[in-house]
Amino acid sequence: MESPHRNQPVIDRGSALGSANGAIILLHGRGASAEDILGLVNEFQMPGTAYLAPEAEGHTWYPYSFLAPIERNEPWLTSALDLVAAILEKLKGSGMPSEKVALVGFSQGACLSAEFVARNPRRYAGLVAFTGGLIGPEGTAFQYSGDLKGTPCFLGSGDPDPHVPWERVKESASALSALGGKVTLKRYPGMPHTISEDEISEAKKLLSGAF
Repeated sequence: MESPHRNQPVIDRGSALGSANGAIILLHGRGASAEDILGLVNEFQMPGTAYLAPEAEGHTWYPYSFLAPIERNEPWLTSALDLVAAILEKLKGSGMPSEKVALVGFSQGACLSAEFVARNPRRYAGLVAFTGGLIGPEGTAFQYSGDLKGTPCFLGSGDPDPHVPWERVKESASALSALGGKVTLKRYPGMPHTISEDEISEAKKLLSGAF
């Protein structure tokens, strides 16, 4: 299986690319779908925005925990990152530069969003990671190079969370800050593995000034 996500569908909602003020790439969690994460469109209520939601092969971006050795999650992880890159290239080709594109993900999709932005630092409209963090086993030294040029980033997570340790969320916030991201980090004690109303509010605040 060379690139499991290569030919996966990308579902779009909202404004047409030719007339949109900006675009949001929505990345779903493990076991979910593009339609599931597109539920955020109604929550965000941002007229003039194009939304693009790719669907993972088998409803998972990579088979093991994001804390597993990276090679165990290959070729799925690289394929997923390549799919996000392809969407950004498509947007660029339609006249939508990265500084007008935000990446938003939940859980596994949040991990993928954060990892993509860290590996491909440039100015984005924003990064919103609902319960996720950078990918790699415990003890990973997150050393990336480049400049996010003040990209606004929001990382929010429950603590404790059954899948995402709070320590990794904090490490991810630090790594993104070191790359020049303008990071907001919020901990939600006792929050289930879901997206809270306060997180939606934080995301809307970030995104409303993004385009």
